[in-house]
Amino acid sequence: MDLFDIDDLTQKNRIKELEALIQKYQKSYYDGEAEISDADFDKLWDELKALDPQNKILQKVGADTSIYEKVHHVMPMGSQEKAADPEQFLEWAKKHVYDEYLVEYKLDGASLELQYENGELKRAVTRGDGTIGDDITKNARKMDGVKASIVVDGQLLNFTGGIRGEVIMTHAVHKNHFSDKANCRNAANGIMKRKDGEGSEYLTLITYDALDTTGTVFFKDEEEKINWLKKCGFNTVKLKICSSAEEVIDYRAKVMEERKTSIEYDIDGLVVKERRINLDDAFRARPDRQIAFKFSLEEAVSVLRKVEWSINGGTYTPVAIFDEVELNGTKVSRASLANPDTMRALKVQIGSHVVVVKRGEIIPKIERVIYENNITTTPVSFPSVCEVCNTPLVDNGSRLYCPNKNCSKRVLHQLLKYQQVVDIRDLGETLITQLFNTQKVKSISDFYKLTEEDLVPYFLNEESIGQDKESLGARKVYNSIQSHRNLRLSQFIGAFDIEGIGETSAEKLVASGLNTLDAMLNADVDRIASVYGFARIMAQTIVDGLKENAQEMKSLVEEGIITLQSEANGILSGQSFCFTGELNTMKRSDAEQMVKKNGGMTKSSVTKDLTYLVTNDTSSGSSKNLKAQQLGIKVITEDEFLGLFK
Repeated sequence: MDLFDIDDLTQKNRIKELEALIQKYQKSYYDGEAEISDADFDKLWDELKALDPQNKILQKVGADTSIYEKVHHVMPMGSQEKAADPEQFLEWAKKHVYDEYLVEYKLDGASLELQYENGELKRAVTRGDGTIGDDITKNARKMDGVKASIVVDGQLLNFTGGIRGEVIMTHAVHKNHFSDKANCRNAANGIMKRKDGEGSEYLTLITYDALDTTGTVFFKDEEEKINWLKKCGFNTVKLKICSSAEEVIDYRAKVMEERKTSIEYDIDGLVVKERRINLDDAFRARPDRQIAFKFSLEEAVSVLRKVEWSINGGTYTPVAIFDEVELNGTKVSRASLANPDTMRALKVQIGSHVVVVKRGEIIPKIERVIYENNITTTPVSFPSVCEVCNTPLVDNGSRLYCPNKNCSKRVLHQLLKYQQVVDIRDLGETLITQLFNTQKVKSISDFYKLTEEDLVPYFLNEESIGQDKESLGARKVYNSIQSHRNLRLSQFIGAFDIEGIGETSAEKLVASGLNTLDAMLNADVDRIASVYGFARIMAQTIVDGLKENAQEMKSLVEEGIITLQSEANGILSGQSFCFTGELNTMKRSDAEQMVKKNGGMTKSSVTKDLTYLVTNDTSSGSSKNLKAQQLGIKVITEDEFLGLFK
């Protein structure tokens, strides 16, 4: 997001909207009935942080509104910095290089501070606004893990200060006693603050922090602190010591897998900190020396069971098949492995434990492999010959493919691609396949050689043909083919089914100056790789594909079968459009074709270089509308879009 592109008034209005939403959802969270998921709340928080990093809302925690007496905390209960994925965590770790990273479960419950005087419990205080909370001592005394007095080796410990933990409800308790509640956290939040205290005996406190206010030293570092809490009889959070940031990431993946079956209560991430106790940092509203490395709804851990090879034309693409997991509310068991090089880099094998991600993508992918010594894996086998023509496959790392241009699977795929991109609607897939199987059409050029008489047998039976009946279907297809001779260069190039260059990619090359067929066919790898978005390996694949199809391309144009129209002088040249929602007068595909025929470009998402977002619901709260507002992109209606052509 480029904040400098956002209109000031739009930005201020969005900030106010985010402030109101965050305060509303914080209140419902701390009252025990959260209205939205943690992931959705984090998105609002992160957006406000991006727009206004110093906003006062970001320095506060939600405030309790209950009837209990208000009490100041011994230790502040501020919010932690968050990392939503490994990339964000590594950015934090670059600035916080520790010899060891102490990693604890981030408990998904309700924070509570126990306040002791000379070893005796005096108060139990909720999180509240981070400084002042509610005194719920009566209820807390019923909870498992809350010590009325701290006794070590039979002696009352002279401890005065605070012990902090998280009130949780186990999965078993939730299932057996509170299944009417949405989840364990909501149930724990509500029950711990009930006026009559009923149900508090079903709750458990797990501790992770302590501070003696008299200056007595009971522990010297964070590990000793956890061991001291255990010695005092408290339930404590699990602690793992990692030697590097990468080890933390691997441990997070392992815990993501374990929490599904092996952890009896909810956790929503890990807390990562240094070994030494840093009180100055701990007393900040938002500590900097530790971070909450959260789990994401867009990540899951599974076991790879097999690899299937999806064949698209002549390209063989590996697809991972794994035990079913849930990502962003969707159950998935397949994910792309992209290409042979990606598989080799991941070192993925059958039986590997893998991290599956779906971060804003339609198709999930395997992000990393979790290496464990106690599991058995076997290598993935690669196909070696084309399943259709038996030609040895070529593995160039970024692609596994059949090099035989005359492979029947490749030829048919190219014919179908041409029809789709050129949009010859009356020439359907079934008819193309029939024409190909009967050897009537063996190349793109053959489409334009078809006569109406050639097509009649595919619509009428022999008896009808013998009676000289006319075929309206054959005439319709013939006329449709003949009406698609005037094409844009990018459309023509994209229709030839060349690996790495579809119509949209071709539009970028045309816009870069390769705006004639000769220029496109004569471009070398360096020229194509110089265009933004085209890596050198992709550029080589495109050059090879253009060379392979050059003769037919030139023949179609030089013989006048295809006329290439200029894209540089259209009325929408240099402008880009994204369509969202339903249109009233046309299909979205027709609107996109109108844009392209007039020199414009279409996009599937809202980016900062978009010219217009087209929608008939300009006031909706859809993600595309909101992003367009944030980026200052003009939102227009269908009528306004059509008005651009008048």
